[in-house]
Amino acid sequence: MHRAEDCVDIVQVDKLNSLNVKKGSGNNMVDVRACNKPVERLWFRGVRSSKFRHVYGLPAKREGCYENIKITKNAHDGHYCAVNPKFVAVVTEVAGGGTFLVLPLHNTGRLDFNSSRVTGHRGPVLDIKWNPFNDNIIASCSDDCTVKLWYIPDGGLATHLTDWLIDLHGHKRRVGYIEWHPSAENILISAGFDHLMIVWDVGHGQAVNVIDCHPDVIYSLSFNRDGSLVTTTCKDKKLRVIEPRRGIVLSEGICHAGTKACKAVFLGNTGRILTTGFSRHSDRQYAVWSQSDLSEPLVMESIDSSSGVLFPYYDHDTRIVYLAGKGDGNIRYYEVVDQAPWLHYLNQFLSGSPQRGLGFIPKRGCDVSQCEIFRFYKLHATKGMCEPISMIVPRKSDQFQDDLYPDTAAPSPALTAQEWISGKNCNPILMSMKTGVMVRTHKPKVYQPSENMSLPTAHVNNSKKFAFLSQETVPDYRPVDVQPVTEKSQKTSSNQSTKFLQIQQMWASQQTNILSSECNKGSSFSNEREELQEDSPKTEYQLQRAYSRQCEELKLLRRQLTNRERRILELEEQVIKLQQQLKEAKRQHK
Repeated sequence: MHRAEDCVDIVQVDKLNSLNVKKGSGNNMVDVRACNKPVERLWFRGVRSSKFRHVYGLPAKREGCYENIKITKNAHDGHYCAVNPKFVAVVTEVAGGGTFLVLPLHNTGRLDFNSSRVTGHRGPVLDIKWNPFNDNIIASCSDDCTVKLWYIPDGGLATHLTDWLIDLHGHKRRVGYIEWHPSAENILISAGFDHLMIVWDVGHGQAVNVIDCHPDVIYSLSFNRDGSLVTTTCKDKKLRVIEPRRGIVLSEGICHAGTKACKAVFLGNTGRILTTGFSRHSDRQYAVWSQSDLSEPLVMESIDSSSGVLFPYYDHDTRIVYLAGKGDGNIRYYEVVDQAPWLHYLNQFLSGSPQRGLGFIPKRGCDVSQCEIFRFYKLHATKGMCEPISMIVPRKSDQFQDDLYPDTAAPSPALTAQEWISGKNCNPILMSMKTGVMVRTHKPKVYQPSENMSLPTAHVNNSKKFAFLSQETVPDYRPVDVQPVTEKSQKTSSNQSTKFLQIQQMWASQQTNILSSECNKGSSFSNEREELQEDSPKTEYQLQRAYSRQCEELKLLRRQLTNRERRILELEEQVIKLQQQLKEAKRQHK
């Protein structure tokens, strides 16, 4: 407005000068063509000042990438990659069950084909996330309806890992997404295709709360800065803000009109939410919402007409949002501001190869000497490679830049699980990027139930089920009604007695054969024992097969034992009858 007033003043001066010229009072003329513009067009104020205007993406060289990885081809909308300052984990393709690969961060180059993997799931792995407070603990969820926690030793895996720390059962269908709490220890939230969200206390292996407020499949979930709220997107096209401890929906609203998946992320502690989705005409959009009012967005803008789902990644320290589409080759990034238009477009990283998924490293793993503010790990869709991409602010000095690296989230919990469950909230503990902080790498103690707890009934009754095997069979010598002896009965009794003798002889011969065979096998017993040790089951599946086989053998032995006992009783009864008949025959003969 000041410029417009100046222009009006100059125009008035020009009019006075023109009058003076007409009167012949002087030749002083002012050119007003540069400032005589309509007031409504004076909106341009110059280039917006920002230290992130020239951020660019720098992909790693070939020797800095991870090659020869069988990346999963699952159609689920997941990242399939998780990174921390020690390890990079990638979900891999496998014929049966579900596996993911864990590599030390410095172990770049071509990967061995038979590298060790985590192979404990019975279905495809859908999501993996590292514990923010322990760099050796990773959580995974799978198509087998379970969430598992694993401990990775410092040097990486030497063999296939099948022993999990904790196995969490609660979902009735496959589990699609998991998320760690940003400031409370051992709090994990999972979202399944049974439309349920479960808040877990993994330290005790139990569910804190089951949230049942979604009528359809959950597409994404995200914690706010202090972990007091969770935002979710759902197939019913609604965006929700939920209080996870009580499971109450604080606000909800329609986010994007398209039918494809929407993603949401909290913009730190600003009280706003960023969503990505599709319009009614299948154009990709982003929108910014206030968490207290989801009836209409603060701003909604169209991006392009591509078909891949957009994943948002928010960096709270630099307040930059990165948007990367599945199947795209580019990564767009925007700067978040506290007033309209709420987001300012900065630039985009262009690449010719499409991406199947993206992982990112926490800020404490970035290289401050290169002015690196963010680092992606791109899973290529057309070749088995994981490529690091560094987002760099160009600076001439190689000194530590205080304005680029404010204090970031430290790998130390601000709350215990019980404090958070009781209602306490706290922002993450901060650390200096210049000095760093020590990271815990210990293996946590697995929760074990107390010994006084009663076991299930089936285990209690196991001793009673097979108690009869240890008891001696006592024959029953009670008298039986005697029938009159006839010629036919005498013949049958004599035949039975001869059969009984034959059976006794047969059993005696078998016993002698067994004893002789045992004597012959005495020398080779040690070799057979070694073979049995080599053939002993080593995996959980082999143990289950061996257990079921032994159960079948026990059933067969028990059936044979009952049949033999029944036959012995019949033979004993026949012997008693024969003795009585012989006595009566002697009496009659006398």
